[in-house]
Amino acid sequence: MTEPERLAASLLTDMQAAGAVPVAADILQPAETLLDLYGEDIRARAFVTHDPALGEMMLRPDFTVPVVQAHMTGGAEPARYCYAGPVFRKQTGARAGMRAREYLQVGYELFARDDPAQADAEVFALFSRLLKGYELRPVTGDIGILKAAVAGLQTSPERKAALLRHIWRPRRFRALLERMGGHGPLAEARAELVATLRRAPAARLMQEAGQMVGLRSEAEIAARVVRLLADAETPPIPRAQVASLEALLALAAPASEALARMRAEKWPALGPALDRLDARLRALAKAGIDPQTLPFEASFGRTTMEYYDGFVFGFVSLREDLPPVATGGRYDALTAVLGQGRAIPAVGGVIRPEILAKLGAKI
Repeated sequence: MTEPERLAASLLTDMQAAGAVPVAADILQPAETLLDLYGEDIRARAFVTHDPALGEMMLRPDFTVPVVQAHMTGGAEPARYCYAGPVFRKQTGARAGMRAREYLQVGYELFARDDPAQADAEVFALFSRLLKGYELRPVTGDIGILKAAVAGLQTSPERKAALLRHIWRPRRFRALLERMGGHGPLAEARAELVATLRRAPAARLMQEAGQMVGLRSEAEIAARVVRLLADAETPPIPRAQVASLEALLALAAPASEALARMRAEKWPALGPALDRLDARLRALAKAGIDPQTLPFEASFGRTTMEYYDGFVFGFVSLREDLPPVATGGRYDALTAVLGQGRAIPAVGGVIRPEILAKLGAKI
């Protein structure tokens, strides 16, 4: 048994001691489910194959989706599950030669309808105990706060939807926000394009220039032009709101201080999300986690799996050459999608024992 395998077995035993039931998931997963959840973007991250009988399949990119599917078919609440096994991810760009394409993942998932703050605290405190003694920095965030901020912007539903789609792509999100606020190079380029479309036959221009559409039918091009012209009539997002959202994205402070600073902004749209954060910090304090020292970063979790929609957390090595040792969070909306409308509040996380092995023995 290798050291990562030994660590995985030990972590799994500890999770079972915390009340979790061990479960397994097939290595080959139906591609249709993942494509429905994430769109074609998932192809860039997953290994895809084709089965003559089952159709398009993917090597398991993570455990959460199959565990949720299994629970939604008849699991009772509250329910706690744990698992261990390999997952597979394509690595592209600068990190292609630095990150593993196959690695072990040990995870814990909690499904509970009552007291989401308590469930969040339970999972985070468990991971904190499991990883105690390693040189790791904990960090927390809340995707729900960011989504609430976008929902509260003074702009059209279409623009809000576009920002929410790209909340997981920080660079694209920031460029869109600047453009919708009437600033930056994208705003200038869009203004030039709209002016051109208003002067000439739209479909011909879009086909010849190939701007923003790629290879599409004439009807699709025409519909796209209509949306572009309609969007051009939408007033810019007020500069003060853009500045407030940018400040929120940059917020990094101890959790209690971060909550106080966000409260001080008096942004009405954030009220319910901040109340949930407040309840979570109180639950964490009862679990022995000090909110006055626990790091909070508003942008944390925006480059992980896209199903997190509330509390997010991680444990990060002090070595910059290593990926996070553990990540997790709340994914209530995912259970509604996979449960065909029947939602069950859920929170969980995963640990990478191979990264722990690289860190060496506990201190």
